[in-house]
Amino acid sequence: MKKYLGIDLGSKTIGYAISESGIIAHTYKTDRFIENEYEIAAEMICQTVDQEKITDVILGLPKHMNNDIGIRGKISQDMKTLILDKREVNVILWDERLSTKSALMAMAKGKEKRNKQKQKKDELAAVLILQNYLDNKGDH
Repeated sequence: MKKYLGIDLGSKTIGYAISESGIIAHTYKTDRFIENEYEIAAEMICQTVDQEKITDVILGLPKHMNNDIGIRGKISQDMKTLILDKREVNVILWDERLSTKSALMAMAKGKEKRNKQKQKKDELAAVLILQNYLDNKGDH
């Protein structure tokens, strides 16, 4: 049975969301790593893949509004390669434009305290990435 892990990759944090049903994404956790140390981040992701018996990793791919892939997008592409070098798991890059901004807007409407917003934004962005993938996966 498939089990999905959504990932919002930052320069110092990894936000995770998880779906066992393939229908609804839930917040899972946030990992912190030394800034720009993506080898360490890849290990953390692989540990989570092992721990949760993940079959499909949905990794956010930040794109510019004109659809170009910039530095952050290249980092996500490189992360996909790092994960695939370490684990036999399906890794899908998923357009994440505006997911973090949407997450912050959703929390602002929900009256979350500022410091709580910072803690939760990566997980909520991961939920938005994963949920968007789950909602659209039949379209591929």
